[in-house]
Amino acid sequence: MSETYTVKVEEARPAADGKPSGGPVYRCIYAKDGLLESPAGLESPWQFFCDSAKRIPNNQMLGGRKVSDGKVGPYVWLTYQEVYDAAIRFGSAMRSRGVNPGDRCGIYGSNCPEWIIAMEACNSQAITYVPLYDTLGANAVEFIINHAEVSIAFVQENKIPSILSCLPRCCLYLKTIVSFANVSSSQKKEAEELGVSCFSWEEFLQLGTLDCELPPKKKTNISTIMYTSGTTGEPKGVVLTNQAIVAEVLSVDQMFVVTGKVCSEEDTYFSFLPLAHIYDQIIETHCIHKGCSIGFWRGDVRYLMEDIQELKPTMFSGVPRVYDRIYTGTICQCTHKLTIN
Repeated sequence: MSETYTVKVEEARPAADGKPSGGPVYRCIYAKDGLLESPAGLESPWQFFCDSAKRIPNNQMLGGRKVSDGKVGPYVWLTYQEVYDAAIRFGSAMRSRGVNPGDRCGIYGSNCPEWIIAMEACNSQAITYVPLYDTLGANAVEFIINHAEVSIAFVQENKIPSILSCLPRCCLYLKTIVSFANVSSSQKKEAEELGVSCFSWEEFLQLGTLDCELPPKKKTNISTIMYTSGTTGEPKGVVLTNQAIVAEVLSVDQMFVVTGKVCSEEDTYFSFLPLAHIYDQIIETHCIHKGCSIGFWRGDVRYLMEDIQELKPTMFSGVPRVYDRIYTGTICQCTHKLTIN
């Protein structure tokens, strides 16, 4: 055990009264004074977003770069108020399609503003969202839709064909598909022949209203079901309650506090790691809680450094392989410049 990051909070105990002996108890040094408790009244991750939208409605929240005629533009932003309104309307639209609290909604695509809006729409109506890995094949998507009994799915435009290809085998549950952008008339027809309705992003938005009643949330409600990639056998779903998500977000906040790296409304986070993984999803929910801006990469690793240079983020989450790639890219650029000079 590392002496730097752990602290002993309980001594070893000998065997006594028929009970076996036990070794000492160690805890992360950042929790040496005790474990955190969720504040009273904080029942759902929806409250993190709702509070920030009320506090800083005009602040930039979600940003992405648009590609037009092969050229990429600057980051275009949605404010906290705009995202809040969209989440309310999409949540209302889901209810109009018969999706009720506790039902499951799939989200299939790479990181983008629409991903977060779909997630918050689910949170607003206490609907369980089920992320689908952007790299999963059609077979895994089909399995998860059936296993989780997903009745509606928000899908990235270029993933629509993948969903349609498995639709004949999962239309028992899946009845509504919403594209992150557009959907063609032929795709709509293909879905409708199997009893499934297919909407563009704007079409589905028009089904919702801002004047809708939000259901009560409980800590014990299932917030999300996150599936592993299924290294052996079929993917496995991990059930996470509202309480679990809230506890993790508050733990991240405490970690930042005790290490002197508190983030604020002045910070900008670069969204790169998959939102279908719990790591990035917790970090982005924490950013929403603190009122940060979140800028998304284009989805092409070749332009990762270019997106970072354009956004100029103050926060970035990665894994060793990502940092190694950035380091290698930086060294190559420096070497190239030295060679030219």
